[in-house]
Amino acid sequence: MVTKQKDMLCGVLNGCGRRMAGSRSTAGKREWKCTRDRSVAHVAGKESGSPGELITIRHTKGVTLAQRGWSAESAGPERPVWNMAGIRVGWTRSGRRRRRKTGTITASRLHIENVVDAAAESVSVHATGVPAQTRFTYGSLFVPFIDEIIGTLGEGAFGKVVECLDHSKSNVRVALKIIKNIERYREAAMSEVDVLERINSLDEDKRFACVRMLDWFDHHGHICIVFELLGLSTYDFLKENGFMPFSLNQIRCMADQIFRAVYFLHRNKLTHTDLKPENILFVDSKYDMKYNSKMKRDERTLKRLDVKVVDFGNATYDHEHHTSVVSTRHYRAPEVILELGWNQSCDVWSLGCILIEFYLGLTLFQTHDSKEHLAMMERVLGPIPAHLLQKTRKRRYVHHDKLDWDEHSSAGRYVRKHCKPLKQYMSSKTPEHELLFDLLQKMMEYDSSKRITLEQAIGHPFFNPLRK
Repeated sequence: MVTKQKDMLCGVLNGCGRRMAGSRSTAGKREWKCTRDRSVAHVAGKESGSPGELITIRHTKGVTLAQRGWSAESAGPERPVWNMAGIRVGWTRSGRRRRRKTGTITASRLHIENVVDAAAESVSVHATGVPAQTRFTYGSLFVPFIDEIIGTLGEGAFGKVVECLDHSKSNVRVALKIIKNIERYREAAMSEVDVLERINSLDEDKRFACVRMLDWFDHHGHICIVFELLGLSTYDFLKENGFMPFSLNQIRCMADQIFRAVYFLHRNKLTHTDLKPENILFVDSKYDMKYNSKMKRDERTLKRLDVKVVDFGNATYDHEHHTSVVSTRHYRAPEVILELGWNQSCDVWSLGCILIEFYLGLTLFQTHDSKEHLAMMERVLGPIPAHLLQKTRKRRYVHHDKLDWDEHSSAGRYVRKHCKPLKQYMSSKTPEHELLFDLLQKMMEYDSSKRITLEQAIGHPFFNPLRK
């Protein structure tokens, strides 16, 4: 798989600086299946000159041959050949071979259909193969398989994740995470590979809901990780369902899987540090559409509630250096904001925020300011203990051992309008709802030393219906 996936990425990834990444293997002739529109090749951009930037090329018909080390045999009418600057450098004709000097490949074999602005330093990977009637050869070897990149699954600062079709394994679909060739992202990716390899070795029976890594490789500075293909994230499903909350039974089923997966990490001296709905994916997000008479709208009901935890790029071992800031803003524990030091209990806080988001359909702490975030916590959970405020180095947050916050300011009015005490979020006073909110209260304890552990949370009475 490694060699094959490397070759599939030729030209999809931009290398460091001016060269697009080429194949590192000696395997030769490759055939690529085309499933997109074919029109005259159009070069939409130019070479970029800094790491992480990309050459924005969109192929439509014909073949771009701006490659060294490749010859092309094209059936059909005469076609233009373009160089990387968008200048036409020649033509190819049916039955006629145009020879290029051997060397490093500097252009794409793939149709790059949707590209991201080079200024964003993103990786262009939404692609499919060149027309099927064109065969690229390197040397005299031939490997009889056809691979496709189906489309983009997601993207972020790190790069992109694409869905791929592996024809050599009965058309198995996999997810390929492609990391930018930038040092900090490479380091995070290699850390993730280390964690994923450890998870695979410690959980050979696949008992815990952590995503499985199938393979990985370094493609000219781009770390590429092959994963099992999963469904939508819990956040994306909420979004596509109009932010309709999950039911209590759905929350219980998902929370049990997530808690056990993260507790598995904790038992092996790992802290995830970036738990959020975007990093919890459904194994299969197929659904039935039903009409909700109370809400007077259609709603999606999942067929399966199996989930998996993903994105271990920021996972940290207990013995490793702990950076001062971790977690995505809305799921960040108070000890992280106050820079009091953190441990595995910060994951517990994040999971508490996730559970109430499942319950409400909306993020509990909708803010981008740390002091406002702390004020929201106080509005929902009560005053922050004085001994925590006394310890913090963030003195600008504190006045006389209390949070320095003006409730009558515009920001103060915003917090009062958008937040309320935790129990007031309950949509029902039934025992089941009471148990959920009791669990949430214990998970969102300010003092990390008093916060419930995941081992204790798994044994909470809220999960008793699953034990019957």
